Amino acid sequence: MASRGGDAQVERTIFHIDMNSFYASVECLHRPELRDKPVAVGGDVEKRRGIILAKNEHAKKFGIKTGEVIWQARQKCPELVVLPPRFDLYLRFSRMAREIYADYSDQIESFGIDEAWVDVTGTPKLAELGAEALAHEIRKRVKFELGVTVSVGVSFNKIFAKLGSDYKKPDAVTVFTRGNFREKIWPLPASELLYVGPATRRKLKSYGIETIGQLAQTPPETLRKWFGKWGLVLSSFANGLDTSPVARTGEEALIKSVGNSTTAPRDLTCDEDASIIFWMLAESVAERLREGGFMCRTVQITLRDNELFSFERQMKLPEPTFLASELHAAAMRLLRAHYNWRRPLRSVGIRGTDLVPATTPVQLSLFENPEKQIRRARLEQAMDEIRRRFGHYAIGRAGTYVDPTLTQINAKDEHTIHPVGYFKAV
Repeated sequence: MASRGGDAQVERTIFHIDMNSFYASVECLHRPELRDKPVAVGGDVEKRRGIILAKNEHAKKFGIKTGEVIWQARQKCPELVVLPPRFDLYLRFSRMAREIYADYSDQIESFGIDEAWVDVTGTPKLAELGAEALAHEIRKRVKFELGVTVSVGVSFNKIFAKLGSDYKKPDAVTVFTRGNFREKIWPLPASELLYVGPATRRKLKSYGIETIGQLAQTPPETLRKWFGKWGLVLSSFANGLDTSPVARTGEEALIKSVGNSTTAPRDLTCDEDASIIFWMLAESVAERLREGGFMCRTVQITLRDNELFSFERQMKLPEPTFLASELHAAAMRLLRAHYNWRRPLRSVGIRGTDLVPATTPVQLSLFENPEKQIRRARLEQAMDEIRRRFGHYAIGRAGTYVDPTLTQINAKDEHTIHPVGYFKAV
C-alpha cells in the first residue's frame, strides 16, 4: 500500500472519472431538440472514411459502436443523426470538468480528453464524507454545473479505478475495495482489464484464460513465458498490485498526442499512393500542433491492410518538430522499413506524440542551411493562414495532385484526438 505522500501505512483512494458519451452528450446539450433522438458524432457521411467517433445512449440501444463506418450504423438505425466533431467545444468542457476535480485534489492525471484519475488520499473532503459519498458529490456537481454526466470508479489503485468507471454507466459510482475486488472483478472478461486488447485477449483465450480471475491465478512466471515482461504487468494488474502514482499534470496533458487517420478513397498499392495520403495527414497534424503550441518528438504511423490487419510503428525524431515535411519524411521512412506491400492498405494514420511546448529551443541542423529550415516553417505557417481564409482546398502540395482521388481529404476537419497512454515510457 502507498499514499499520495509516500506513507506506506495509508491506503490510497483513487477516483477514475469518465465523462459519459462525451462528444455526443456535449452536442445534445447545445442542441436540446436532439436529446431524445439517436445521435452520433462522426466524419464525412458521403465518403468511405466516415466513422462513428461517439454516440449517445439512444444510439447505443441500436447497437451502434464507436469506430464503425457511418453507413453501417445507419443500417442499424436509419434515424441516426450524425454531427461533425467540434473539438474546441469538447476541450472547453474538459477543462471545466477538470476545474471541478481541482476543488478536491491537486493530484489529477488526464487520460485523454474525457477521462482523468484523481488521487483524493488524505484530503479533508475524503475524511469528512468517505470515498463513495465524495465520488457522488463530484458526479452530481458535474451534472448540475456542466449538464453532462460522469461515471466514477473508486479504488485503491488506478487500474481498478478505471475498471470501476466502466463497470456501471451512465451517471454512476462503483467502488472496488481490497475486500470485494475478487468477488466483483475476477468474474469479468479479461478484455475488461486496461490494455488487454483483441490480440492479447485471443492469446489468453488460446491458453484457456477468459476471465480476470483466471489471469490473476495464473503463475506470473507462466505469463512471463507467454508474454515476456508484459505478462508480469498483466499479473500485477489482475491481482490489484498496481502501485503507479497519479501524476500531477497540467491542462496541457488533456492532449498528449495529435493524430489523424483515414480510410483512403481507394486501396493504396504502392509507396507513391501512401505518400499522397501521408501528406494529407501530416499537414493536418502539423497545423494542429502549431495551433496548440506544441512540437512532437516522436512520430507514429498506423497501417491497416485490406484484410483489416493493423499495426503501429514509431520513431524518435532528432529534434522536436511541428512541420508537415518532417512528419511526412518520418512516416515514409517507417513505411518503407516495415511494409512490403504484399496486400494493399485500406487505411493509414500519423500521430505526433511525446509533445513539448513550441517554445522549446531546437538545435538547427549542421547539415542543412538554417535559413532553409526557417523558410520551411514560414511557408507552412503561410499555408495555415491561406486555408483559414479561403478554405482547406485553396492550397496544396504539387506532388499530391498526381492522383486527384487521393487528395480529396480534409483531414484536419475530421481529426481524432488521441489519449495519452497509461505507460509514460511508451
